[in-house]
Amino acid sequence: MKTLYPELTPYHTFFLKIGSKHAVYVELIGNPNGIPVIFLHGGPCSGIKPDHRRFFNPEQYQIILFDQRGCGQSLPFGELENNTTQDLIDDMERIRNQLGIKKWLVFGGSWGGTLGLLYAQQHHDKVLGIIIRGVFLARQQDMDWFILSGANRIYPEQWQRLVDCAPVQAQTNLVEGLWNAINSEDCKANAKVAKEWSAWNGQLAMGKAFQFLSQDESTSEKMIEQVRMEIHYAVHHYFIEDNQILEHCDLLQNIPTTIIHGQYDLVCPMEAGLSLYKALPRADYIVLPNAGHIAQHEEMIDALVAATDRFVTLLNT
Repeated sequence: MKTLYPELTPYHTFFLKIGSKHAVYVELIGNPNGIPVIFLHGGPCSGIKPDHRRFFNPEQYQIILFDQRGCGQSLPFGELENNTTQDLIDDMERIRNQLGIKKWLVFGGSWGGTLGLLYAQQHHDKVLGIIIRGVFLARQQDMDWFILSGANRIYPEQWQRLVDCAPVQAQTNLVEGLWNAINSEDCKANAKVAKEWSAWNGQLAMGKAFQFLSQDESTSEKMIEQVRMEIHYAVHHYFIEDNQILEHCDLLQNIPTTIIHGQYDLVCPMEAGLSLYKALPRADYIVLPNAGHIAQHEEMIDALVAATDRFVTLLNT
């Protein structure tokens, strides 16, 4: 079974200049002359982490990571102005152009996979291949499963805690109700939404391994801003049309693609992975019988590292 590559240190970091109040943090790791690969983190707003560098052979890849607008080390943290899906796609193109890269491999999971697919549909001539983990298609039915009628039947008590964050009259449109609550002038309401949204995400992603914050543990302003950004994307339907990704998969048919999905993924159910595979029948479709949503599961790590290793062979032949 494959494991992550050893810990890696960036050989270069910089802030991308994009002509607005945003400054996007970028780091480069591995071989400057290797196969370019861009890693897209999830969330939105989860940010990059040191282990994200380790899915790739540093001798074979030039590994490019960046914190999306308002995330991680990008500045200002939590900024929502000029922060849309198209802005993030444009940032990817700015990074590619600044680094002088003609084509690169696109690697992303969950929201990062959504962003990767949307980027590839706009810029398919700039993509060497795609690796997607935990497919999230950002359809209304995906959000309905996550927050309205689906996963709530598995963890009903935890879901009810999230519902209770929104005013009763707003609970028929829960995302909008949470959006209004986290943007209200009530600091306690802001903190409650952030805490329960994070707990709901964590519960679905990690299952029985998830550890709740104690009632006495305070909610940081950074957590509130992160959750506010996640709901900002959700309440705006991720700034795309419903079913947009599947309807434009004809643009991806000639791009080598690997789809990896955990059978026990409760954040992004298997139906999404299968639907993407049906739209991309030439893709490699890998179902992991014991994995869920998180990338840190040993079965998921094995599959992701194996996929990046296979692309080395494919792209060097």
